[in-house]
Amino acid sequence: MVDPLSEVITLLRPRAVFTKGISGAGRWGVRYSDFGHPSFCVVIEGSCRLAVEGQDALILEAGDFVLLPTTPGFTLSGFEPFSPELIDPRITPSPEGEIRHGTRDGPASVRLLGGYFIFDSDDAGLLASLLPIQVHVRGVERLAVLVRLLTEEANEQHAGREFVLARLVEVLLIEALRLTQQPDAPAGLLRGLGDVRLVEAIRLMHGDPARSWTMAQLASKAALSRSGFFDRFTRNVGVPPMEYLLAWRMAIAKDLLRRQGLPIAEIAERVGYGSASTFSTAFSRHVGQPPGRYANAMEQSAAR
Repeated sequence: MVDPLSEVITLLRPRAVFTKGISGAGRWGVRYSDFGHPSFCVVIEGSCRLAVEGQDALILEAGDFVLLPTTPGFTLSGFEPFSPELIDPRITPSPEGEIRHGTRDGPASVRLLGGYFIFDSDDAGLLASLLPIQVHVRGVERLAVLVRLLTEEANEQHAGREFVLARLVEVLLIEALRLTQQPDAPAGLLRGLGDVRLVEAIRLMHGDPARSWTMAQLASKAALSRSGFFDRFTRNVGVPPMEYLLAWRMAIAKDLLRRQGLPIAEIAERVGYGSASTFSTAFSRHVGQPPGRYANAMEQSAAR
């Protein structure tokens, strides 16, 4: 059975860049500016407050896991009044050892493992458009174990390190996201996959992107009228069905152009276009440049 969430994560090729222990004590608070890359943390012990821009503040407790797919600005703090220390993660150098906020000596009131990763694909916007701003999971030991394994692997230089890190990050992402795959999730792919009527249509689009799907065919698979399917899909996933299908086809096409060097005619066929010219027109309209120029730009970028 096709798993759309796993396909999206695999296509994006996430890899760990930074993992670090974080602790706080006494009167403390830090304000991070917008970062853009996905970040995560798990609370090892104690508690703290997290306030992400545009989201309700969270009280984080031991065992909590938080994923920020695009990491907007946020404040992490204790519970006493504070003047926040301002941090720009794009320019602040990574310190050695654990990051300590507030009182330097004595026991910490909270200890976390945190980090971020990047995507080897340039389709990070695809994930951001399909996921909530903030994913909060409470009390799932599997996630804590995965983060600890990720941190240990990142801090060592064992043979096969990069392969293991890549797989751990993929598993961590999928584990965290599928736990929020519910009908009451914010609009996006997770909410769509949590809808029993929509999930089969989404699987079909992912499983056979080359097929000339129509709204009527997809609505039939969802056991809905065309208008009912359109409204339900748009409300739950956040974009209309055919717009979602186009975005997925173009994501596949870009990946094929970057990775495999296939003829444009073959790529066109794989993503549902009857001719290279029709595909090139659609690709140019969606991406902003013809497929050949895109492939050349990606090749030059990889060679740097």
